[in-house]
Amino acid sequence: MTQAITLTRPDDWHLHLRDGAVLATTVAHAAAQFGRALIMPNLRPPVTTAAQAVAYRQRILAAVPREAPGSAGFQPLMSLYLTDNTPPEEISLAKEAGVVALKLYPAGATTNSDAGVTDLRKTYKTLEAMQRHGLLLLVHGEVTDPAVDVFDREAVFIDRVLRPLRHDFPELKVVFEHLTTQEAAQYVAGSDRYTGATITAQHLLYNRNAIFTGGLRPHFYCLPVLKREVHRLALVRAATSGNPRFFLGTDSAPHAATLKENSVCAAGCYTAHAAIELYAEVFDAMNALDKLEGFASHHGADFYGLPRNPQRITLRRESWTPPERFTFGDAELKPLRAGEALAWRRV
Repeated sequence: MTQAITLTRPDDWHLHLRDGAVLATTVAHAAAQFGRALIMPNLRPPVTTAAQAVAYRQRILAAVPREAPGSAGFQPLMSLYLTDNTPPEEISLAKEAGVVALKLYPAGATTNSDAGVTDLRKTYKTLEAMQRHGLLLLVHGEVTDPAVDVFDREAVFIDRVLRPLRHDFPELKVVFEHLTTQEAAQYVAGSDRYTGATITAQHLLYNRNAIFTGGLRPHFYCLPVLKREVHRLALVRAATSGNPRFFLGTDSAPHAATLKENSVCAAGCYTAHAAIELYAEVFDAMNALDKLEGFASHHGADFYGLPRNPQRITLRRESWTPPERFTFGDAELKPLRAGEALAWRRV
């Protein structure tokens, strides 16, 4: 039985940090785990311009704990929030500012998505500019049609939105984020080199029973929501397959515990405190630890056309228990698996 593994330092290709005082916690956790992280732009108000992305990046960098070993080299990669009115001219400014992607939130699909896209055709001139300048499109792959069941929204999105998008912009690099279904995994596996996908730890570890076992468990509630076991197994096969177009994206989404443990529960699982350990648990269970480095450290960097991190990290098979809660500004943040033992630990 493998007792330790050493990997190229991983990257997180889908991360929420929020803003303000809470960055002291969220940035510290991300910087301790990852060499780079692609930062989501769904703040209030959203990050819609290159200038706003540059300013947000500076706030993130200011929160990196310099005294923590390994954290000082952490690099946030910035994205913009795509709206119906994003001007094509903003794309060249974004490219010059180092922005790497724009995020498509269908309006109303998830947290802070009310300013999202109402009709993708309204963004076509901007998408043309993105394809020309080499910026990626990150998609929250769910339709928001109220007639579509919440568990079917990802599969319907493929037919209604993604297939036409790929037809109209064949050389636009698209990342289908936080896959949750067998249909999505099969779609990405059958696509060309311009389509990639991220998969979260929670969607690899749990099916929808986790939300309801022993009562309603809000810290397992995220969007897209956890699905049936058949879908979880399909995601595990994809992640551990070695296919270079599947890579790590935690979608770690912090909310104050008072908003999670509420009559109207905020959507999001917080995993940044122990992300690589959670992924290692999945790969270990599949006897696929030899595939973890590719998924966590190589595939995403290669897809984005960036160099792989030069640093290395080591994981040891060692039981440890994450804290029950973290400081979150003036509130508390409860992570996934709070107070429960994990089998792998970063050393």
